[in-house]
Amino acid sequence: MRTRIMTPLLLATACSLAAAATAHAAEWTMATPYGDASFHTQNNRQFAQDVAEATNGELTITVHSGGSLVSHGEIKPSVRRGTIDAGEVFLSILSNDDPIFEVDTLPGVAGSYDDAFALWEATKPMITELFAYEGLIPLYAIAWPAQGIYTAEPLTEAEQFEGLRVRAPNINTQRFVSNLGGNPTETEESDIPTAFSTGRVDAMITSSSTGNSMAAWDYVSDYTDANLWLPKNIVFISQRSFDRLDEATQEALMEAAARAEERGWEMSRENNDTSMAALEEHGITVSQPNEAVAAALQAAGDELFADWQSRADEEALAAIENYREQLNN
Repeated sequence: MRTRIMTPLLLATACSLAAAATAHAAEWTMATPYGDASFHTQNNRQFAQDVAEATNGELTITVHSGGSLVSHGEIKPSVRRGTIDAGEVFLSILSNDDPIFEVDTLPGVAGSYDDAFALWEATKPMITELFAYEGLIPLYAIAWPAQGIYTAEPLTEAEQFEGLRVRAPNINTQRFVSNLGGNPTETEESDIPTAFSTGRVDAMITSSSTGNSMAAWDYVSDYTDANLWLPKNIVFISQRSFDRLDEATQEALMEAAARAEERGWEMSRENNDTSMAALEEHGITVSQPNEAVAAALQAAGDELFADWQSRADEEALAAIENYREQLNN
């Protein structure tokens, strides 16, 4: 029986094939409920591009926008199960998991971009811990512009809220609308035009950005710039997917995430300016709430915050207290 001698060329070829079989580039999928016109989606696509470039293609992330991969409510469970690797959600839709996820939709807590970022920094450790418990890693969170009220007529009296069917995308906004005497309706961003055209909603609480991207001028005439709160989207990944990456790729991913967070907050500020201009250019009347409306919004907000305090644990209450102390220093 003859023994086969492997030549240097054959040996090199065999080693190359073995290396190729074990070192595969990672291909991730990421789901977001927001359309391609959203600055959040645009930021996510830039993040994916940055990751691919920084890792020389060792990690690629395909962003599936507009709920095309999975629905909004299924994004976090899908990442947790490992069906997809990454996702983006409106942070406060997770409020059933813990009251800390609601803090950025509490009126009066953070009324500016600087305050909203400080609130994120103050609550990030607790949110990161809760995500870790489910095998998830937060990458970055980006604020929307401040929320206002879109209506089909000028909003001048508190009584106008009575029975008003208002698009409210999360439980806290729904509670707020109920406190005002309105009827909240949960509607995804992509379904806004249909909701208005079919009479399912009469008004909506959302940002200048969403009003612009959804062409709000097609179904409302007025925007009350109430500066209610600056809610955030959060982008997160599976811990298992992250652990499969080598150390250099992990580092590149997290560096790209840090840049995405910084870029995203700036994009939000810029988008607010351009969106407000677009609303007015398309005939929407933009105004500040008058005294009567402002008083009604304040009362509804105070009730909402008192309810949150009754449900929040000591750690969440301490996070808000620390945040407020930092603002006062």
